[in-house]
Amino acid sequence: MKKALLIGAAMLSTALNAETLTIERIFSSPSLDGNAPRALKVSPDGERVTFLKGKQTDYERLDLWEYHIESGETRMLFDSNDLQSGEEVLSDEEKARRERMRLSGSGIVSYQWSDDGKALLFPLGGDVFYHKLGEKGAKQLLDTEAFETDIKLSPKGNYISFIRDQNLYVKHIASGKETAITKEGGGNIKFGMAEFVAQEEMGRMTGYWWSPDESKIAFTKVDESPVDVITRSEIYADDIKLIEQKYPKAGTPNVLVELAIQDISSGDRTWVDLGDDKDIYFARGKWMPNSSTFTYQWQTRDQQTLELRAFDITESKQKVLLTESSDTWVNLHDDLYFLKEQGQFIWASERDGFKHLYLFDNNGKLVKQLTKGDWVVDSVEAIDTANNRLYFSGRKDTPLESHVYSVSLDGGDITRVTELGAYHSAAFSKDASIFIDRFSTINSPAQVSLNSATGGRITWLEENKVEEGHPLHAYMDSWTAPEFGDITTKDGATLKYRIYTPESAKQNPKQKHPVIVYLYGGPHAQVVTNSWAGNRGLLFQHWVDQGYVVFTLDNRGSNYRGKGFEDPIYKKMGFIEVEDQVAGVEFLRTLPYVDAKRIGVHGHSYGGYMTLMTMFKAGDYFAAGVSGAPVTDWRLYDTHYTERYMGNPNTDDDAYTASSVFPYAKDLKGDLLIYHGMADDNVLFTHSTMLYKHLQDLAIPFETMDYPGKKHSIRGKQTGIHLYKTVTNFFNRNLKD
Repeated sequence: MKKALLIGAAMLSTALNAETLTIERIFSSPSLDGNAPRALKVSPDGERVTFLKGKQTDYERLDLWEYHIESGETRMLFDSNDLQSGEEVLSDEEKARRERMRLSGSGIVSYQWSDDGKALLFPLGGDVFYHKLGEKGAKQLLDTEAFETDIKLSPKGNYISFIRDQNLYVKHIASGKETAITKEGGGNIKFGMAEFVAQEEMGRMTGYWWSPDESKIAFTKVDESPVDVITRSEIYADDIKLIEQKYPKAGTPNVLVELAIQDISSGDRTWVDLGDDKDIYFARGKWMPNSSTFTYQWQTRDQQTLELRAFDITESKQKVLLTESSDTWVNLHDDLYFLKEQGQFIWASERDGFKHLYLFDNNGKLVKQLTKGDWVVDSVEAIDTANNRLYFSGRKDTPLESHVYSVSLDGGDITRVTELGAYHSAAFSKDASIFIDRFSTINSPAQVSLNSATGGRITWLEENKVEEGHPLHAYMDSWTAPEFGDITTKDGATLKYRIYTPESAKQNPKQKHPVIVYLYGGPHAQVVTNSWAGNRGLLFQHWVDQGYVVFTLDNRGSNYRGKGFEDPIYKKMGFIEVEDQVAGVEFLRTLPYVDAKRIGVHGHSYGGYMTLMTMFKAGDYFAAGVSGAPVTDWRLYDTHYTERYMGNPNTDDDAYTASSVFPYAKDLKGDLLIYHGMADDNVLFTHSTMLYKHLQDLAIPFETMDYPGKKHSIRGKQTGIHLYKTVTNFFNRNLKD
């Protein structure tokens, strides 16, 4: 009895000492993620590692740091407050650019090394700073009223280049001489700039490319005049702005794109013939090492054909190196790497159903397939030409974790470099001899080490161990580790899930608990991974502390399971995804501690769309839902994303109607909350207001929470606290007894 009392007292003491994770604490400094840095790079000379790190007093204000490999010294290179103080006023173009790059924070948010490793360039406050190693301080290279964007250091470090007022400029660093490469930009004409869908949907954030020898620069000319103008309101707390935005909705005209190559010294300009069909996409651009051949990826409007083309400027001739085609769509990627000495290139393709790596010669002839199997490559990480070895990240061992692997350029066995049990991202040195390994698990925030190419740890850059003194340590006594598992659908598909189970359910499985299903469900995304989930993962912990079971499932259509896993959504969005999520709920209903009548669903963006579709089409399974910034009618969304999966509404109108939420809204049974940023320029606020009106016309009650001045990501600490509390309070009202 005495022993039992002592054990009980110890358990009570532990429970009393365990801190409860509040929503306010999730957004407070110091960050519960710890001190793990971001934007990690090995300098080109291999002597140091540079990174960005938030301040202890404000984790969103970033400074530039370095770790010197030989001495083991870590020091701050530049304090952002010393270079720019006060509120950072961004141009509308830069705000949109950062939103699409998913760049958060303030201060030094990005930086670039010169190819020789002797200088650093970083933008700040619309201007740019240049630091030469060995010299004190940073030189401000631009100080103008204009807000320059897409600022780059040229390959040999002699110039900077940038966009100002829709024109492309270069500036010689030593002499300070500035040259306008283009002067005709303005209005509908943009030089060297990526158009809206290129930024938002193709992942192409630039419209110009330096040749390796700095003698030439290739750039796009974008004519937005064919694109429809939409008038949207940006509603702020004290102001309503009417914005006229060039927004190519599905089925409407895109921009016209041209490609030019200009000689820097002479100013001679060559226009590249992109073909008679002007209704195409310019997806990627890249120079061959010889500085005389520029390659670009040309994509048809329906995205079922992709060509890699090469233009030889010395002969003014071009040819198609290779063609990718699909009956559904061809996914874009960034895995094109030229091998200088070999006259060959690495290329990624899904031609066998899974993304794998192939070796071609520079004429486009296939040499060999380097990787194969029923798993996918994530991306090429480094190429060690001296040792004939290729390093890449992929999912060979499990789709839940990304790992670094290596393979000979002659083909053969694949070797895993990183350790199982965590999700890894890598940044290699130029010679591929060492790499930075940033890895995390669902239960531990990112740790960062410097490793040899074979995987051995050289040193910790930030161990970030959750122990006494770490901001997260106080919450570990009440931490709930989730479980991962598989379910099999009626038609034989294997789906991955993650489930958090409250301690009370483990102790008394017969006690019924409410469930929150968190989902995304859309293409090019994956939410069930063994990786640190940031603030959202911390919110899951908060919900589990409140007695919720938290469940997430990656349905068909999502990423990293092969093309066959993605294709079922083609021209049928909102069908197979809902069926798979219902299969997940049917699994939940088999668990003795789950209350089948108290299951809620929540997601943002495509997840907001999925929340509506599950609530409207599967109302018997979901009692309450919170839909964030949802797409409601795909006709309102942009061309490149929507037509990739849904076809063109001019020819596939019935498919668009069937995949919109409106035909099913009448069947809403449960409680519904919709929230949206009122200045969203991606999923326009119109998506929600149209649904508001539709539900009102049906006399169906629902709740709303709209955020003045907020874009699609709904950023800001206080706003984040408000949003998380709003979602949580809604579920507490509607799912708890």
